[in-house]
Amino acid sequence: MAYDLIVIGTGPGGYVCAIKAAQLGMKVAVIEKRATYGGTCLNVGCIPSKALLHASEMFAHVSHGVEELGVQVGKPTLDLAKMMGHKDNTVKANVDGVAFLFKKNKIDAFQGTGKIVSAGKVSVTGDDGKAQELEAKNIVIATGSDVAGIPGVNVEIDEKVIVSSTGGIALEKVPEHMIVVGGGVIGMELGSVWSRLGAKVTVVEFLDKLLGTMDGEVSKQFQKMMAKQGMDIKTEAKVTAVEKTDKGAKVTFEPVKGGEAQTLEADVVLVATGRKPFTAGLGLEEAGVALDNRGRVEIDGHFKTNVDGIYAIGDVVKGPMLAHKAEDEGVALAEILAGQHGHVNYDVIPGVVYTQPEVASVGKTEEELKAAGVAYKVGKFPFTANGRARAMLVTEGFVKFLADKETDKVLGAHIVGFGAGEMIHEAAVLMEFGGSSEDLGRTCHAHPTMSEAVKEAALATFAKPIHM
Repeated sequence: MAYDLIVIGTGPGGYVCAIKAAQLGMKVAVIEKRATYGGTCLNVGCIPSKALLHASEMFAHVSHGVEELGVQVGKPTLDLAKMMGHKDNTVKANVDGVAFLFKKNKIDAFQGTGKIVSAGKVSVTGDDGKAQELEAKNIVIATGSDVAGIPGVNVEIDEKVIVSSTGGIALEKVPEHMIVVGGGVIGMELGSVWSRLGAKVTVVEFLDKLLGTMDGEVSKQFQKMMAKQGMDIKTEAKVTAVEKTDKGAKVTFEPVKGGEAQTLEADVVLVATGRKPFTAGLGLEEAGVALDNRGRVEIDGHFKTNVDGIYAIGDVVKGPMLAHKAEDEGVALAEILAGQHGHVNYDVIPGVVYTQPEVASVGKTEEELKAAGVAYKVGKFPFTANGRARAMLVTEGFVKFLADKETDKVLGAHIVGFGAGEMIHEAAVLMEFGGSSEDLGRTCHAHPTMSEAVKEAALATFAKPIHM
């Protein structure tokens, strides 16, 4: 069977690439080893975790967030099985939606494990062990990523007691104590879910701050907020062992700068130390496809590998491991294969942490600008001075803009606060068009809205804010 394009993997990068290619007139096939489409994101990652984040936020809000608004309720009761049912229904709706889109766009879907035989040829092995061979002018590797584990530490993840994010969204009961190894996005999101539902949560992070590469000031404020919510956060702590015990598991860690080791016990340990590209079993070595020193598929500026006709996108290549980055790469590659000029602006890819409050960022951080020797100016505005935030009792956090000192071109924007993940796109659009803080500061914003804080931060960057 011959195709214009075969996509291996149907996560956000793969399924979007396939759909766009079909829309552009290509004959397309996809290969997926799961029983359902959507990859990690839709099945056990982004989508189910957001369902639990929202549900747990509602539980916490009713528990201790509505009395000040004049709403009197009794103590809420958690039905964890029903909450998990909501999560599963959300996943099903999304994966079924992808299956529908494949049919709508006349994309052939093959269930099984894909392996590149050579340029232009892919074999698909089903669960029954039978293999069939497909041919295509072009092949796209979109196999995503897998749990990275803890560097230098042998950890046996059973998804019951010692869990990855996959087990972390499927616990059968709320643990009394959960230890989260890793204070990045996944660890803080899932840690906040179980904290809101009643677990004591301890976060053990190797770096001196949470959220890795996020802006330092944002990270500092975020850590204070999470501590205020009851999380016990230990930074600059190197984990040396994670072991199961009769009652659960224990984690041993020591100060990064040296010192006495400490051991904590918990019912559940969540290992959230990042992800690694998934390339196992793809036949890349046999096909001659080169990998870099971090196990990522090497590509050029048009997503092409060193082998003609073989391309790669998403988590399996360089760049941030984000679903929307993979989607943009999928669209750009499909356009390139159709003879168009697809591209991705890697300087304007937003990142969001879906805790409560949310954290959102796009562009450069202060630390990056300082390291690059760029002269910049800063504008900030707190939500405590925003009328809508006061009315909603969500005054934690701030908006921060970074702009070139001479030209006023916005180089980065960072938001900590309620709805940050939605508000950040105003800054992203501005930056995509090379806009200045003055452009945004002089744009009329509806009153009262949380987004007025974005305008005020822009005003603070090139002039002075009005309401502070």
